[in-house]
Amino acid sequence: MFWRPEKVNELTSFNELGLSANIVATLTAMNFDTPTPIQEQGIPVVLSGRDLIGLAQTGTGKTAAFGLPLIEMLLKDQSRPENRTTRTLILAPTRELVNQIGDNLRSFIRRTPLKINQVVGGASINKQQLQLEKGTDILVATPGRLLDLISRNAISLRAVKYLVLDEADQMLDLGFIHDLRKIAKMVPPKRQTLLFSATMPKAIADLAASFLKDPAKVEVSPPGKAADKVEQYVHFVNGQNHKTELVKKSFAENPDGRSIVFLRTKHGAEKLTKHLELTGHSVASIHGNKSQGQRERALKGFRDGSIKILVATDVAARGIDIPAVSHVFNYDLPEVPDAYVHRIGRTARAGRDGIAIAFCAPDEIRLLRDIERLMGIEIAVASGEAPADRGRPARPARRGGGGGNAGAGNRNHGRPQNRGPREDGGEGENRSARPGGNRKPGNRPARRPDRPRQDGPARAGAGGQRRER
Repeated sequence: MFWRPEKVNELTSFNELGLSANIVATLTAMNFDTPTPIQEQGIPVVLSGRDLIGLAQTGTGKTAAFGLPLIEMLLKDQSRPENRTTRTLILAPTRELVNQIGDNLRSFIRRTPLKINQVVGGASINKQQLQLEKGTDILVATPGRLLDLISRNAISLRAVKYLVLDEADQMLDLGFIHDLRKIAKMVPPKRQTLLFSATMPKAIADLAASFLKDPAKVEVSPPGKAADKVEQYVHFVNGQNHKTELVKKSFAENPDGRSIVFLRTKHGAEKLTKHLELTGHSVASIHGNKSQGQRERALKGFRDGSIKILVATDVAARGIDIPAVSHVFNYDLPEVPDAYVHRIGRTARAGRDGIAIAFCAPDEIRLLRDIERLMGIEIAVASGEAPADRGRPARPARRGGGGGNAGAGNRNHGRPQNRGPREDGGEGENRSARPGGNRKPGNRPARRPDRPRQDGPARAGAGGQRRER
């Protein structure tokens, strides 16, 4: 069922959500005064003890929506975790998202006795075992590393009272369904379960039915919809060289902007990164062949502005919460339409405007049509280009789904001049791939011999998305 408060969007502060004065004081000190819609609707449900399905785009404040009420309940309980146990388990699909959730929650528990730990692949498992020895109040984990630690008897889930599945749709895409079911059997049946997802396909509905009991359901934005302040454009190109020249032209026209360029493969991302470095650009890359330390250094440089361009595979589509990102480039269109929505969600955050540019080669027309079908719009063609035949009559796209004619680089070209606490994910560990999938036989063209394979050594999961270590 959907739970809808009587006065949605009329709250003026966190005081009205049922949080304690101490937590509200912490939020006020952090300059968080007004809850986002997912926080406004979700926090009272979690405090009531009900299971919850939260549907919201990335960057809408989901971590605080589940984190604040969980902290409230943990503090009221006043019990301490036993050795090698946790009272709260938060599962996320990627290393970056786990680290981000942990960092956000630590900012909320200052001046409290609560303890948070996070465990991910790519880091020392022995060090993680030592950290869990004396127990923890909140454990944030990727499913793969958590199961590895359980097999070593480093952690038991027998004391879990609260279970959170964050970015559940990506966890399924990355093939974690079997891991999730294993973990669910180890968690006490008498628990409160919260599931958050940007989309709600049948697989997520089935997962919710097996994990949650009589959940409330809140939705703050329709699945498949881009953020309202993202302007989207498409360049039709002849090939990779044309894409490279266009993206370099955009960087030259916007030297002060901060851009993320998404590619499908690790090989392609590294090749483009090296080319941009040789041509004098401030650039770093993040993908599955990068160590955890390399990823963290790249993200740190991108956050502080010393790096202006981040080249990434979909490992970073949900792992970057940087409000200052001005441009997102889909150098390669993703094979999974939902991934496009998550990619462009890296811009237009925290109330800012943003530009999303897609490059579409002739063999990517089908992917563009799939994206437009999901979003219910037709992405506007960049200025100076003739519309390509997409198999249907052209119509202008609107803001949040398209919007006007503009060049890939100049933010003000071809558009009117007088116009008027977020977070979220990263990369999945390589576990067993999700079986089946919803792609019909014959829908996906055969890979050309000269075309690099998708990211990651594992087989594709549902929807063709691959998983990396």
